[in-house]
Amino acid sequence: MGKRKKMAERVTALMDKPEKIRNIGIVAHIDHGKTTLSDNLLAGAGMISMELAGRQLFMDFDELEQARGITIDSANVSMVHEYKGEEYLINMIDTPGHVDFGGDVTRAMRAVDGAVVVVDAVEGAMPQTETVLRQALKENVHPVLFVNKVDRLLNELKVDKQEMQLRLGKLIDNINKLIRGMNEEKYKAGWKVDAADGSVAFGSALYNWAISVPQMKSTGIGFGEVYDYCAAGDMKTLAEKCPLYLAVNDMVIRFLPSPLKAQKERVGVIWHGDKKSKLYKSMEACDPRGPVAFMVTDISVDPHAGEVATGRLFSGTLERGMELSISGVAKPNRVQQTGIFMGADRIEVEKIPSGNIAAVTGLRDAFVGATVSSDREATPFEDIKHVSEPVVTVAVEAKNTRDLPKLVEVLRQVAKEDPTLNITINEETGEHLMAGMGELHLEIVAYRIQRDKGVEITTSPPIVVYRESITGKTSGAVEGKSPNHHNRFYIEIEPLELEVVDAIKSGEVSMKMEELERRNILISKGMDKEEARNISSIFESNVFINMTKGVQYLRETMELMLEGFVEATKNGPICREPVQGVKAKLVDIKLHEDAIHRGPAQVIPAVRQAVQAGILMANPTLLEPFQNVFIQVPQEQMGGAMSEIQGRRGMILSMETEGDMIIIKAKAPVSELFGFAGAIRGATEGRSLWSTEFAGFEPIPPAAMQETVRQIRGRKGLKTEMPKPSDYLKA
Repeated sequence: MGKRKKMAERVTALMDKPEKIRNIGIVAHIDHGKTTLSDNLLAGAGMISMELAGRQLFMDFDELEQARGITIDSANVSMVHEYKGEEYLINMIDTPGHVDFGGDVTRAMRAVDGAVVVVDAVEGAMPQTETVLRQALKENVHPVLFVNKVDRLLNELKVDKQEMQLRLGKLIDNINKLIRGMNEEKYKAGWKVDAADGSVAFGSALYNWAISVPQMKSTGIGFGEVYDYCAAGDMKTLAEKCPLYLAVNDMVIRFLPSPLKAQKERVGVIWHGDKKSKLYKSMEACDPRGPVAFMVTDISVDPHAGEVATGRLFSGTLERGMELSISGVAKPNRVQQTGIFMGADRIEVEKIPSGNIAAVTGLRDAFVGATVSSDREATPFEDIKHVSEPVVTVAVEAKNTRDLPKLVEVLRQVAKEDPTLNITINEETGEHLMAGMGELHLEIVAYRIQRDKGVEITTSPPIVVYRESITGKTSGAVEGKSPNHHNRFYIEIEPLELEVVDAIKSGEVSMKMEELERRNILISKGMDKEEARNISSIFESNVFINMTKGVQYLRETMELMLEGFVEATKNGPICREPVQGVKAKLVDIKLHEDAIHRGPAQVIPAVRQAVQAGILMANPTLLEPFQNVFIQVPQEQMGGAMSEIQGRRGMILSMETEGDMIIIKAKAPVSELFGFAGAIRGATEGRSLWSTEFAGFEPIPPAAMQETVRQIRGRKGLKTEMPKPSDYLKA
């Protein structure tokens, strides 16, 4: 602990010098060596011993991570690195690579300004590399590249010196192609990675060595010498002459921006408030004397101090005892402690100025994505948009009935800690449902509920999460009557333009934006000008549009109508699954003049039923989640891999040959991919490498629709036959 305490003192001394701070994330595909690289950087800073670096996996401090050999949670650490005689503070987040924990990467990208993208020299840019790079660029996070496992090129592929350099050059070109395809503007502005200028380093995190062009000049060790050392198996000498931490940390300090530089570019992307306001100017300047603007990117629980909110401080200074407002919460919260993370340990510090990553206790009402500010009227930051959506659900039950009240509390807590989890507590059936990114995600959450929260639970086999949608439109307005028959709502239902759905899901369009900016984007995506002007609400990927003119009492009734719309789209009419891509247009309305006759009990059900009946009249369909499946397999095992995909309603999208390996890109429904890991191992004699990524929702085949609806409704305790519009419209 002494080493870390000493480091904390050095960190604190640099905290108020934003030009000397670098906030970075380590991102990569699973098993490309992020945590091993993190070990080296920590060893270079003197926080762990050099002998253990690469094997200790300091940032994987949870026993589950050590047992499975994968990173599950993002882990933060602050360290000091000396470059050209000056000390710099590096706040680093080691992120997971497994697709089920991609939400952690998205949240980490909001807290950092730069990313070290780690790529395996043999495997190259893999699907998850592409995903994490896209997440970084979307958040305006500047990338640099570390090519890891260079020794594998010699030891496994037996390449010669020339072939080695050709392969590495091709890999860099691939990464640049990805950056250019995702954001041409940034690429042209100098965000491409280039070995010649030093924004690429090559090495082996396991053997603790790395080189970059600037380092070659000072050490005299280039690719030829690296080849000879690796061929001779003398990694120890190489690590002594070219320590990894020097190459990577020097690259981080040279190429990744300080908060002073980064916030000028980033704040406009992640915050859509008034650009003339004091808060905006303070965030842009990273001013420690300005109002507090803190974005929560992670919530964890400390057994002694309670909830710890970790996040990025964009403006102001955090101190113990401060009263701060949390977006969407009425009463302020008081800061109890401020600190920094050193892996598993949280070390208290007196105060934390802007530009740093802070850990704060006392913010009981905080949630991931919350904006915490000293200004009560502050505009919140843009919501954090996750690339994937929950696609698999399990039902959770307490083993002992006495644990039931505790289970409800624990599930709420777990949902707060991990926003990619979707917890539904059904009051009617008493069923508790937990939806997540995949089987592994849910398995780990269930294990932690038992281990950390002390509640014995049983979980059902995994069930797929569907979406409800429409392919047609209503032939006129659907009339929704309030139970007292005094109010009538006329609503038309039609599909929302696909480009608009994508823009909502990616966060390009939201209700937090300036009305004019939102309208222009919607029109550019194909929405009618009049409709774009009259949007009243966006919920998930559905919109409610008010097309009425001059209706009395509309303003005071609108909030209730929107509540009815949210209820209808949260639990769709087909089988109570969430609704996606629906446009509800209010075209006419008749309201009772007496407010007592148009209260919540009258308006909400009337609108809900009109929207639900309208969906059933507009060619309803179910959408099922799909995943892209990437398989690397030797040529002789290709047949087994392909028949495994095709036998699961999968489609082969492309096939490429690389040496004696075939790279198959396919797409298959999530419902068919349960048990795929064991099956693909068997079909290819264990010689395939595979990974998946979320590919969105697609309509279910018409032949399977009736049967799927029957199964879902039966499972939920509803009447098994497909509902009719008349079931929702009260006479």
